[in-house]
Amino acid sequence: MQSFAPFRVKPFASRNSQTLVRARTGSVRWYLFACSVTFHRCARFAQRCALALQARRAYPSTMAQLDCPHCQGSGWKVVERDTRGAQALSSDQPGSASPGNPKLVWAVPCDCTKADQTQRALALARVPERYRHCDFDNFETDNDIENVAPEQLAAFNRSLTQAKLMVQRFAEEFTPIREHAEPGLLLMGSCGVGKTHLAVAALKQIVLRGHSGLFYDYRELLKEIQDSYNAVSQSTEMGVLEPVLKAEILVLDDVGSSKPSLWALETVGHVLNTRYNEKRVTLLTTNFIDSDATGANPVGPPAVSRVAGMRAATIDDSLTERVGKRIRSRLYEMCRTIEIFGPDYRKEIRTASSSRA
Repeated sequence: MQSFAPFRVKPFASRNSQTLVRARTGSVRWYLFACSVTFHRCARFAQRCALALQARRAYPSTMAQLDCPHCQGSGWKVVERDTRGAQALSSDQPGSASPGNPKLVWAVPCDCTKADQTQRALALARVPERYRHCDFDNFETDNDIENVAPEQLAAFNRSLTQAKLMVQRFAEEFTPIREHAEPGLLLMGSCGVGKTHLAVAALKQIVLRGHSGLFYDYRELLKEIQDSYNAVSQSTEMGVLEPVLKAEILVLDDVGSSKPSLWALETVGHVLNTRYNEKRVTLLTTNFIDSDATGANPVGPPAVSRVAGMRAATIDDSLTERVGKRIRSRLYEMCRTIEIFGPDYRKEIRTASSSRA
């Protein structure tokens, strides 16, 4: 019976989580190691956050295709490279080299993890199909609207530009390390000013860097939790809530869109309080403003917003009335408020484009 010499592992001195396995036997046995050198340094084990991040990078950031012929769904494929000094593999095994022609085995992410990467990452984050095209590049900030005074139009475009820059900077500086995490964002404004577009653009940029993220419509989240109480439902309340509570970034769209009930306020309060206490970042959008909205961080002149048709805040439809004083107070602390002023893009811009066509 043939004996086998031990494998000698020679990792790259880099942070790319790639490892070479030098085969010194007459039979091919694949041991795919994907651990960074820094992951094994003793000094790293005292740093829990850094250790967790290194472990996450040891795997492909997107899902592999289960029927992939190259990696069989593992997300990794083997590449052989010639090198001097490596012992030849057995010539009677598939993919082996002839004597005198040494090989190195290199484990790298499979190409199937990159195919449709964006679409699969957004589907995993529950981003609706309608919004998956949204990014910062196609967010329009130089709209031209008929029958609008030039100074008012300039104020609209300035508000949109500043909001885009602030949200884009938030996405670029996002970090899952909780001790260094920045506060979340609360995007406020009337219908059609681009709040959801900016929120999805930020989420897309973050999840494509390998972070976990979720998109939920406010009403849809409450409905899914309610449906889990049904005896015939296959889901449970904790099954719905756990991903929402644990995601590195959560986008909660259209906050306050359903009339508040005691159960709804308690549920939303539980989600926000849990994420706040665990220092997880949350990005929210709402059509409702506060009666004292000018005291937040408005991006644009308050007087202009009223001319554009943004509803003047009343007691009945202020954000505080829709989510309650306790939740509104929590949002002041966990989110930076960005109030966007502008026309309803769906009504003004698209209608104008259709009429010109």
